[in-house]
Amino acid sequence: MPSRTLVFSAESVTKGHPDKLCDIIVDTILDNVMAEDRFARVDLEAMAAPGLVLVSGELSTKTYVDITGTVRDVLTQVGYSDPTLSFCARSIAVLNILQEQSEEVALAVDKRGAGNQCITIGYATNETADLGINTELMPLPIFTANQMAHRLCNARENAEIEHLYPDGQVQVTFMYEDNVPVRLLNATLSAHHRGEIDDAKLQDALTEIVFKPTLAQLNGIDVKDAELLINHAGPFTRGGPEVDVGISGRNTVSDLYGTAVPCGGKALAGKDPTKTDRAAIYMARHVAKSVVAADLADRCEIRLVYLFGRERPLSVQVNTFGTGRKGTDKELASAIRHVFDLTTAGIVEHLDLRRVKYAPICCFGHVGRTDVPWEEVTHTDELNAALAEKTKG
Repeated sequence: MPSRTLVFSAESVTKGHPDKLCDIIVDTILDNVMAEDRFARVDLEAMAAPGLVLVSGELSTKTYVDITGTVRDVLTQVGYSDPTLSFCARSIAVLNILQEQSEEVALAVDKRGAGNQCITIGYATNETADLGINTELMPLPIFTANQMAHRLCNARENAEIEHLYPDGQVQVTFMYEDNVPVRLLNATLSAHHRGEIDDAKLQDALTEIVFKPTLAQLNGIDVKDAELLINHAGPFTRGGPEVDVGISGRNTVSDLYGTAVPCGGKALAGKDPTKTDRAAIYMARHVAKSVVAADLADRCEIRLVYLFGRERPLSVQVNTFGTGRKGTDKELASAIRHVFDLTTAGIVEHLDLRRVKYAPICCFGHVGRTDVPWEEVTHTDELNAALAEKTKG
C-alpha cells in the first residue's frame, strides 16, 4: 500500500505579538489577584490598540489590584518601553471596565459545578520517538514553531541581535508519511525591527541564532531542501499594537497543538481555574499524555464536554486513531472516567491549579512544557489495570 502523505503546519508568536501581549496582561492580573486571594473569580479580556490598552471582564476578589500599573509593567517587561514608538508603556492610556461575577454564575461554581460550558480537547503523540526527537509527546510542527519563537524572543531579550522590537511570529510546515514527520518544507520567521538595521546582517543573525539550532535538533528529518524565509514580505519596521490591534484569546491554536487536532472551545488566558475551558484543557492534555506514556496508544485525543453548573463532564470521548494496544477506544474512555476525577473541582485539586503562575506560561505553548503540573504523567498503572478490567471477557 502506498504511503499516506499529509502536510501539517503550525505557527507561534513572541511575547510582543499584539494578541499574545494581551494574554500576558490578563494572566498577569490573574496571577497578582490569586497571589493574595486564591479563591478569587477572574474572567478578563484585554485589547491593545494604538495608544490604548482596554481591560474588561469579571473580577470578584477581596484584594486590590492596580490594573493600570500592571499593564504598564507588562509592557515594559515585554519591551514596549521605547519612547520613540507610539505604543509605549509610559504614554499609552489604560482603561478598565470591570464588574463582579454574576450571582448566578457564582452560585453554580460554589456548588462545585463547571464555571461555564465548553468542549475541550487534549492530545499526545509519540510520532518522533523512533527519530530520537524529544517533543514531550507533542506534534513536531507546533513544538518546532514554539522553539523558534522562543529563540527569537531570547535573541532580543539577551541582546544577541541588536535593533529588534518585541513583535514577531514564526510558521513551519512539515510533510508526514504514515503519520510520521519526514521532511521540513518551509520555515518562515517575521521579526519586528528598527529601521536602521542592515537587512543582510539581520538575515544572517537570525539564521544563525534561530534557524540553525532548530534544524540541528530535527534528527532524521529531511531539511536540506527546506525553504527558509526571514521577513520575506519586506521590512518589518512597524509592528505591535501600533499597527495591529491585539485581543486576548486569539492564539488558541498556537497555544495548543497547531493544526494536528481541533483546538476545541474557548480561550485560556485571563480565567481562574473554575473556568472549565481552562482547567479541562489542561486535564485533557494530562490524561492524553498519560495514556501515551502508559504505552496504551501511540496517539491519543481526549474530548471532554462540560455543561455550566454541572459537576461532571457530559461526555468523555477517546480517539487513538487505530493505535490503541488494549481494548477499544470506548473501553479506554470508561477506564479514564474510573481512574481520573474529571469534575471541575477535582481537576483544580489534582493539578493544583490555584497555585500555578499563569503569565510565565502564556508564550510558547500552554502544553508540551516541562514546568507545569498537567505535563506530569500519572496513574499509568491504574489506567492499565482499569482497562484490563474493562476488557475482561
